[in-house]
Amino acid sequence: MKNTFHPVETSPGKLSIVATPIGNLEDITLRALRILKECDVIYAEDTRVIAKLLQRYEIQKPLQRLDAATEGKKVGEVLRRLEAGERVVYVSDAGTPGISDPGSRLVAAVRASSQNVVIEAIPGPSALAALVSIAGVDMTQFTFLGFLPHKKGRQTALRTIATMLDGAQGSMPVMLYESPHRILKLLSEIVEVLPECRVTIGRELTKMHEEVLQGTPQELIALLESDPNHQRGEFVVIIERVQ
Repeated sequence: MKNTFHPVETSPGKLSIVATPIGNLEDITLRALRILKECDVIYAEDTRVIAKLLQRYEIQKPLQRLDAATEGKKVGEVLRRLEAGERVVYVSDAGTPGISDPGSRLVAAVRASSQNVVIEAIPGPSALAALVSIAGVDMTQFTFLGFLPHKKGRQTALRTIATMLDGAQGSMPVMLYESPHRILKLLSEIVEVLPECRVTIGRELTKMHEEVLQGTPQELIALLESDPNHQRGEFVVIIERVQ
């Protein structure tokens, strides 16, 4: 009897880009939890951060670090897993990967290298969307610039923002991310280029000390300097022209 060899077909791998809580660990979707439980491996911007979430929901999975510095180097490793049919998850430290977080280069490389791999979005928390929902600002259209450069190019970026907001009628609000170490510096820089604008800052969004503050940049400087607690946490900033 003639033996016929039938090669085992490997199902295509799947890369899931999973949004995770920006503060409150309850802000995780049922679908995201299911994907985390079913995957073969989790690549994370910081394995220590995702480990806290996994421990909360009693999920045990292999963890690999993939941050901004290693994103390009780890692509080959991720591709080999995907081509072997594995289900790979990528998470950033908080919120949705690719929005001022690593992830976009990984996705681009996988798209360019493989037509068989499924790439899926597992949507969820985003600091940007969270502040938009409670700021009370018309955000029908807006410009998001992420984190401004720390040094080189920062002043150019600020002048660009001033030009965008000080133009014709209908100028769009500008959104930024900022760290607690530079929030006062940012407000001081805004005073120099747009002293009469209105600024909304969201701090510690979804956490116990969530706070939304609004006023001119000078008013917010005074408020933050009056109590160091106002300077803690990550910040989302909306800058708008007062009509």
